[in-house]
Amino acid sequence: MTALHTFASGSSGNAMLLSWEGGHVLVDAGISCRRIRQGLQSLGLDLSELDAICVTHTHSDHISGLQTLLKHTDCPVYAAAPAGRDLLRRMVLLEGRLREAEDGFFIKDCAVRAFPTSHDAPGSCGYRFDTPDGGVGVLTDSGVVTAEAEAVLPGVGLAVLEANHDVEALRSGPYPYYLKERILGPAGHLRNEDAAAFAVTLAEAGAKEIVLAHLSRENNTPAMALQAAEAALCAAGLAPRLSVAPRDRLSGAYVLAGGAVCSG
Repeated sequence: MTALHTFASGSSGNAMLLSWEGGHVLVDAGISCRRIRQGLQSLGLDLSELDAICVTHTHSDHISGLQTLLKHTDCPVYAAAPAGRDLLRRMVLLEGRLREAEDGFFIKDCAVRAFPTSHDAPGSCGYRFDTPDGGVGVLTDSGVVTAEAEAVLPGVGLAVLEANHDVEALRSGPYPYYLKERILGPAGHLRNEDAAAFAVTLAEAGAKEIVLAHLSRENNTPAMALQAAEAALCAAGLAPRLSVAPRDRLSGAYVLAGGAVCSG
């Protein structure tokens, strides 16, 4: 059985754990090592049981806990080459542990493929994980759905998909103009409508559950993100399970078992 838990999801920090029989992968470490350890302990796990850490990009809300985490684990860290070079400049403990995530690779019996996202960080990427139970996709921090994401992710049973902002809420909100333009730009964050359109693509290709993630605290609400996705899916005659990743706490389990997906 493959299960995914988010530990945190949003601009204040991001981390999630993918587990399957015999393997555990942490995706991003943008919260403290202490919180990651507590999240693992809540699931009956220890830091020593991590088989790998996969980094999507080097913004602080995705790596702020990594330096300390490296002191308490000995697992490899995967990142795209430009992100890896950035990490090595910051973290000497990565020497000898960093692995390039440019091509497909394996973590135990889980096949992993990284793909480029469109974000203002070097080597930003998303991931597809194919465990013995099926495929899990992670796409966050991307101003647009890249052609590579469109090629790699269809066929997953479970997808974690950024739905960062409602455009009108962002335009009328308190952010300064330059920040609004950054978020709205092609290297910013994914708006609800674009997330909804890609949710339709994924559901048409077999996704049974879609978890909306990385919602802006100021420029979105779970209700707005869910409404946009539900409207697009309903118009397409599709009804995967939809949920929103909690911002600051451990989520329930999103479970992928033999192609059937459910959450708890």
